[in-house]
Amino acid sequence: MDEVYRLAKPRKKGILRLVFSRFFLILLLLAAQIMITISLYAWLSELFTYFSVFIALFTLFWIIYLFNSGMDSSAKLTWMFIISIMPITGAAFLAFTKTNVGHRQISRRVSELIAQTRDALEQPEGVREKLEADGSGTDDLVKYLNRSGCFPVYDKTEAVYFPLGDEMFPALLEELKKAEKFIFMEFFIIEEGYMWGSILRVLEEKAKAGVDVRVMYDGMVEISTLPADYSALLKERGIRAKSFSPIRPVVSSHYNYRDHRKILVIDGKVAFTGGVNLADEYINRVERFGHWKDTGLMLKGDAALSFTLMFLQMWNITEEKAEFAPLLDDAGKPAAAAELPARPSGYVIPFGDCPLDDDKVGETVYMDILNRAVDYVHIMTPYLILDGELETALKYAAQRGVDVKLILPGIPDKKLAFALAKSHYRRLIGAGVKIYEYTPGFVHAKVFVCDDKKAVVGTINLDYRSLYHHFECAAYLYECACIPDIERDFEETLAKCREVTPESIENEKFFYKAAGSLMQFIAPLM
Repeated sequence: MDEVYRLAKPRKKGILRLVFSRFFLILLLLAAQIMITISLYAWLSELFTYFSVFIALFTLFWIIYLFNSGMDSSAKLTWMFIISIMPITGAAFLAFTKTNVGHRQISRRVSELIAQTRDALEQPEGVREKLEADGSGTDDLVKYLNRSGCFPVYDKTEAVYFPLGDEMFPALLEELKKAEKFIFMEFFIIEEGYMWGSILRVLEEKAKAGVDVRVMYDGMVEISTLPADYSALLKERGIRAKSFSPIRPVVSSHYNYRDHRKILVIDGKVAFTGGVNLADEYINRVERFGHWKDTGLMLKGDAALSFTLMFLQMWNITEEKAEFAPLLDDAGKPAAAAELPARPSGYVIPFGDCPLDDDKVGETVYMDILNRAVDYVHIMTPYLILDGELETALKYAAQRGVDVKLILPGIPDKKLAFALAKSHYRRLIGAGVKIYEYTPGFVHAKVFVCDDKKAVVGTINLDYRSLYHHFECAAYLYECACIPDIERDFEETLAKCREVTPESIENEKFFYKAAGSLMQFIAPLM
């Protein structure tokens, strides 16, 4: 094994590490706040002579409120269930989440940044007009995406698909070594090991050479893989670093919104995205749940600027004064990536999804593909926790003759999430959707491919977390040269899968049947 380069001491395992950790302190403080709430509930119950009447009217009020709210129907049912068994506590929790205590400031800041950068990138001349004449509906999708941000469509971008993190990693290292101006990295998970250590060596060299190197990771990492002072350790080596929404010992709805994106941008000319985080299991250097099947995408050309913008929007959330200089050329105008020697075919639309607005961008893009498909839609996803609209779209596509196939993990990373996925199997298969489980291990890929013409590769899972609660990103590909590679990868992965049948559902383990049924009550909270 190659020597692993680390900044922090390896995190020790065992009960003592947990007891004396920052995470355990946070748990204690959160538990104390919950106990206070429960105590108040018990105290109030003793004060009301006609408590049962009050509870009935109180519950009825909140049920009427939920019926008239604009939330997803599955979420309504979940909240009705919670309030029916815990009226006061459940209603308080609902009110707490609806008022968004704890993240109003970040919501305002994100809205400001999106408004400020709505015209930050120029739409390349003539591209939209060609799509309008094409008649595929892709131009309609561009119009929709630009309601929630600045997401141009590009035709001068080379898209390279990687069927495994193992294959993306060497290409990523090679491109990092070419950086001249800046390296921007935004990842949900960073964990010290061979992969991150190899990247870190390059980042330190580039920072010493004057390259603007920035690293951003989700704050959840600080209670799982990295110490709380890790950003300070990176700053000591010339790398600008921060964690998004670090966990604090205060109950807040803000923690529900995580930065699940995976973005690497180099000089505004090259960008990487996909499902691959920066930890050794993603390149099969270590094994956790069998073989780790993940995918990645490299973009070379104009479309890299969109990922530059997405990164800078997130980076500037906690900055007093936003700066978007990397998006500008020497004349102060929107920068343009260097043209490629040969003009690549096809169109690329990088896009992001923000949980703080009313647009379910990721889900809408997926449903657009399902609703316009003619021959097939092939999907790889690690999780399947669907709302009613997306389940209906999957079933309708299959019912009208489209070949709809889904590949899910054969070895799950979360058994309860896997049980929830299985709870959808019977209804989907009954409508003609074909479902397969990857027997060698865990599928972490988030891929849609359709009719040899369209594909989406990015970070967006088919679950409530991704579709409603996370910051996400992806690239929509239309008529790109790499789309046959994506479909070929799907077919090769399919050959390593077992098909789910009515018989296999009937013979499923009792745990998955029982857990799936019970977890349906709280699926939108998963």
